[in-house]
Amino acid sequence: MHIAPDSVVGSSYFSGMQPLAYRVPFAVDRSNAPQRYYLVNRSTETLDAVRLCLLGSGALLPLSTRRLLPGAALAFVVRGPALARDAVVVVRWFRPDGDEYLWRISF
Repeated sequence: MHIAPDSVVGSSYFSGMQPLAYRVPFAVDRSNAPQRYYLVNRSTETLDAVRLCLLGSGALLPLSTRRLLPGAALAFVVRGPALARDAVVVVRWFRPDGDEYLWRISF
């Protein structure tokens, strides 16, 4: 049996909803890994307060940039004896509407 969304909670509920998914705006360029990685903004939005931090064993200087324009890249260096097993980089940013997002990078 199919139940239309309008019959469950009313059409006004669904009409004001944001999309359920937001594509991560980044690509990680690993062409110079493990010496250097690049976080590339592949979206059409300017992203604000982009910050990177390392969770786990290893070293990454806390990185941030005020704005990352579409197509721009943020270079970062991570060092550690077993990054693939022991660490992830967490990326934090704000979309133009002020929503905050987190994404992790594995090695």
